[in-house]
Amino acid sequence: MAKPGRIWNYLFKDKISGFGFLVVLFISLFGIFAPIISPHNPYTQILDFRNKPPGFTGEVILYRLEPDLPVYTTAVKSVTVHKNTVKYLDTIDRTFEIDKKMLNGNDRTEWNKKIRFYLGSDNFGRDILSRLLYGIRISLLVGFCASTISLIVGVFLGALAGYYGGLIETCIMRVTDIMFGFPLLLFLIGITAAFEPSLTVVFFAIGFVSWPGMARITRGQVKQIQENEFVKITEVLGFGKSRRLWKHIVPNSLTPIVVMYTLSISGAIMAEASLSFLGLGAQPPVPSLGAMINSGIDFIKISPWISIAPGFVIASIVIGFNMLGDDLKSTADPLMKK
Repeated sequence: MAKPGRIWNYLFKDKISGFGFLVVLFISLFGIFAPIISPHNPYTQILDFRNKPPGFTGEVILYRLEPDLPVYTTAVKSVTVHKNTVKYLDTIDRTFEIDKKMLNGNDRTEWNKKIRFYLGSDNFGRDILSRLLYGIRISLLVGFCASTISLIVGVFLGALAGYYGGLIETCIMRVTDIMFGFPLLLFLIGITAAFEPSLTVVFFAIGFVSWPGMARITRGQVKQIQENEFVKITEVLGFGKSRRLWKHIVPNSLTPIVVMYTLSISGAIMAEASLSFLGLGAQPPVPSLGAMINSGIDFIKISPWISIAPGFVIASIVIGFNMLGDDLKSTADPLMKK
């Protein structure tokens, strides 16, 4: 078993791969722990705080009209506490009075807060940083799920084509060639448009459309590995074809497959962002990075941060995975090393 120190030294022996690994690690941690580190609820709308710039701070009160109703968040300029009521001045200088029993909490720090929008707010008054953190979770979820589906389908079909050859190989590879002939995005648009848009439809569509590349790599590796001596020995020992294929050939073909899997994650994330941008991915108010970019297009001149922030995050995720995948690729293929 590899020691942690050796793994760490391997990842950081090259500055580019080390940087890519750190980018993937930190962004993944931000997404995983989004519910903990998110400063605000990503779905909370404060319309009086729409399109506020990064660093803006505002004051709000939280209350419920009825005990079983959701909490309302209202922007205020000032708050005055009386014996049984609370008076507040809203952002357009109107005075309102509510009963203390309606407040969300007993202590003033619970219902009267100053909130800070570290990366600004969007056109619905929602905190961009909080939505980014939750959007990272969605992007990573779709990326890993879609790539895993692609891995399973591609390895299965590629292994069958490479090992059995003949008519099986011809049929599988012709289907692969046909799928390569269609633009990926148009293929995905056609599939997702045929169903009700949702995240489940998105990662299944991406997974089932992106398997041809995995199948080709697996087929080539299987054809190469099955010519090795240890495979011929298993044949002499009387091992069945299925056992030779799935227990001996495929496991020894995994190095380039793992590299392809790593690189495919970034492609799946880009595909999900593109579909969400077009309105065929995660549906509002789910915080998807692609949808966030789209929501800021109409305000790009007055509030550019709405689109720039999610665009930067998508670019960072894709570049990080590509750097990590390229380093794994060069390690797996010594001929690529300089």
